Amino acid sequence: MEPIIRAGETYTWERDTPEGKAKEVWFKQKPGQTFVAVQDGTVIGTGELHPNYGGAGSHVANAGYMVHQDHSGKGVARALCTYSLEAAREAGFRAMQFNAVVESNTRAVKAWQSLGFEVLATIPEAFNHPKDGLVGLHVMYRKL
Repeated sequence: MEPIIRAGETYTWERDTPEGKAKEVWFKQKPGQTFVAVQDGTVIGTGELHPNYGGAGSHVANAGYMVHQDHSGKGVARALCTYSLEAAREAGFRAMQFNAVVESNTRAVKAWQSLGFEVLATIPEAFNHPKDGLVGLHVMYRKL
């Protein structure tokens, strides 16, 4: 997780987020969960699933995924997302929403769209990308 957070290209977290704070944010309690993708005994990716909001909005899930750079582009994030969609359905969620998909992360946007997500809105210049400058953040959604 650390290299992904430090790169600052896909998450709205502070790039200097301490390890303890990252664990606190990433590891979820029920009905949420945190899960990993393992290959040959090595963690190559992780995901987390939780209610997007509480109360009257708690029937909509939210999720996030991080994949080790050596395994990027090999379908790991897609597998994590597919798992989270099924886990969310089994947990009783009715839909899943991504609140902040970085517009310039085109591979992720295409992957999520191929799994049935649609871009509902793009908040212009809402993300300060370290290389691309100000880019939009997509709000993406799909029913379960």
